Amino acid sequence: MYRRLIAPIICAVLLALPALALEPPQPRAAEKLPALSVLSIIPAQGEPGMAVTLNGTGFTAATVAFLGSQQLSTSVVSNRLLTVELPDLPAGVYALYLRREDTATSRPYNFMLQPLKPVAGSLEPDNLPSCSFGRDREVALTGGNFLPGARVLLDGAAIASRYLSPSALTFVVPQIPAGLHQVQVRNPTDAASGNLALVIDSKPEILGVSVGAEYVSYYELIVNGRNFQQGSTLTADGVRVGTGQQVVGQREQLVFRGCNQLVYQRHPYDPTPREIGLQVINPSGEESGVFTISAP
Repeated sequence: MYRRLIAPIICAVLLALPALALEPPQPRAAEKLPALSVLSIIPAQGEPGMAVTLNGTGFTAATVAFLGSQQLSTSVVSNRLLTVELPDLPAGVYALYLRREDTATSRPYNFMLQPLKPVAGSLEPDNLPSCSFGRDREVALTGGNFLPGARVLLDGAAIASRYLSPSALTFVVPQIPAGLHQVQVRNPTDAASGNLALVIDSKPEILGVSVGAEYVSYYELIVNGRNFQQGSTLTADGVRVGTGQQVVGQREQLVFRGCNQLVYQRHPYDPTPREIGLQVINPSGEESGVFTISAP
């Protein structure tokens, strides 16, 4: 009895199989991309060449960023993260937005493109004697992003400078007090670099001593060096010689001939040469090293 019931069912299934095989597969609905949106922009402003990171949703490998009408160099890290490089455009506020290959566009955001900042790298020299003059006070400033018309700021005030290239400027240091000073570069856009240190050195230094003219009772020792001042004193073996002014009863004198030379009028008690230690002391109290010479 069961066999008579099963046989018709099997036949019906076998007859339906060809029809099922010929039925075409149903098409799958196209996958819908999530909405394209920007949740954060870091940093929210920057200058040309800087990298900016955007975090959001719906990013694809073909998503690109725009700043105004200019397409940016875009690197997609994931479907939520991408980076862009800011182009060399005039400073100002631009619309920053994303566009996907399906033409979906994110909401635009105001982005402040700042002027390109000059970079102050080094000074040569960065230490000047206070008594140097003319070309000896010329300083070369190297760095980057210097624009034609860039100026050098010395302690915040613009001074005369010469533009050589986008990476080089020169300037002559005016007569300024001794000590530490700050140097910057400012482009015509008013963008300024960081500070570099310039030292004006007033410490006296003896570079050499030679015997000069000889007279009946004294002879001259010519002291050559730098940063000597009117009113500097000289010590010989620790004994103070003078200030360049004639003092009644004092035989030995010191004559100031400029910041690079002093003349010591020495009255020896014995013509036999011996070691003499000389030192210059400026009115500020700064002292040179001791220079030793063999002389009467």
